[in-house]
Amino acid sequence: MNLQIYNTLARQKEEFTPLVKGKAGMYVCGVTIYDHCHVGHARVMVVFDVIYRWLMQLGYEVNYVRNFTDVDDKIIKRANEAGIEPKALTDEMIAAFHVDMDALHCLRPTHEPRATLHMNEIIKMIAQLIDQGFAYVSDRGDVLYSVRKFEGYGQLSGKKIDELESGSRVDVDRSKDDPLDFVLWKQAKSEEPAWDSPWGSGRPGWHIECSAMSCAHLGTTFDIHGGGMDLKFPHHENEIAQARAANGGAFARYWLHNGLVNINAEKMSKSLGNFFTICEVLKKYDAEVLRMFLLGTHYRSPVDFSDAALDVAKAGLDRLYETKRRLEQVKQAEEQLTTEKETLPDAFVSALNDDFNTPEAFAEIFQTCKEINRMLDAGEGVSRQVSELTAMTSLLGIVQKNADAWFHGGADSTEVDAMWVESLIVDRNVARTERNFARADAIRDELAARDIILEDGADGTTWKKVD
Repeated sequence: MNLQIYNTLARQKEEFTPLVKGKAGMYVCGVTIYDHCHVGHARVMVVFDVIYRWLMQLGYEVNYVRNFTDVDDKIIKRANEAGIEPKALTDEMIAAFHVDMDALHCLRPTHEPRATLHMNEIIKMIAQLIDQGFAYVSDRGDVLYSVRKFEGYGQLSGKKIDELESGSRVDVDRSKDDPLDFVLWKQAKSEEPAWDSPWGSGRPGWHIECSAMSCAHLGTTFDIHGGGMDLKFPHHENEIAQARAANGGAFARYWLHNGLVNINAEKMSKSLGNFFTICEVLKKYDAEVLRMFLLGTHYRSPVDFSDAALDVAKAGLDRLYETKRRLEQVKQAEEQLTTEKETLPDAFVSALNDDFNTPEAFAEIFQTCKEINRMLDAGEGVSRQVSELTAMTSLLGIVQKNADAWFHGGADSTEVDAMWVESLIVDRNVARTERNFARADAIRDELAARDIILEDGADGTTWKKVD
């Protein structure tokens, strides 16, 4: 079966046919980078990491773009509270974000654009919208998008203009031609970050950032646009309206939305205060446990977060690592593992080709482990099964430690930590050389939160793990 993707825009599964043969362009909405990321953010990143890996496995040359929103009211407020510049805060949080993503075995995207570095593209798109009659300058100088001018508005979310109007607030912004219109460029307030534009000094609205950055890196028509289900409206709906009106292209051809992480049936979010940061969870559970938990439910379905759910994921990983320990103890199996070409079972391939069905993929992994244990008990050769197991777990980013580290180190394993600790030390040293002390301190603090202490000396930086 060829790759089938559930396209939110079409409301059905469709065969994936890229715009350019052999290549795939994918844009995923990233984070507004004013604080440490929580488990809800982790689900987006882990889900699309698997999608990224699978597209590459299928042979596509993937241009994966995931942005950072690094200018926003929340960023400005948090920076003011800390007495630092907004850029110092966002640099610090981006460094912390990368620590979390590396721990979760998420591959780095091809590009990670920042909104503040794409002001020319943003301003150009806004100017196009004004020239083509889809935007206007309000009485107070803000630039607003005229929603009713775009005939296809609501096609992604299924919402209708009249229903949106009836549900809008009574106390509307009188500077708008229509209550549904949204801001593209807002006039600067005193002592806030601002950029020059034809409409005066100011900064962009949230929605225009993603339209401009995605088109800048992927073109006016590209393959996949993804993000959390909560972004479908209004953010993604507004992205479509902006990009299509400005450029005339089709914009994204396939829209993928992951289900939300809930706590007690409510969406995990900072605004509700019911969230757990990734670094908090990783103090108690290994990153592979969190990754397996997030992939254990189909990406389009919501998932309920709890310690009990993480314990179930850990128990599953314990079973997989128990099999790996048996293999590590069998010299013959180790030799076969190094000589056999890694392959993927047909059932595993079919599962991921069916809209990235990771629960079915996990079922095949556990079935393979069961078969390996049976064959080891019978003294039979397991070369093919071992190569399949290695290929499957590697692709999903789990069972990447040796068994001894898993059972005797777990989340505190220095053997596993060494791979990313050393890379972070390099990043920190570069930041210090560039006098980016906020980023250097963020890396040090993030490691300290996981009981890893850095020691700077004449011969360089060393590290140790403390109990």
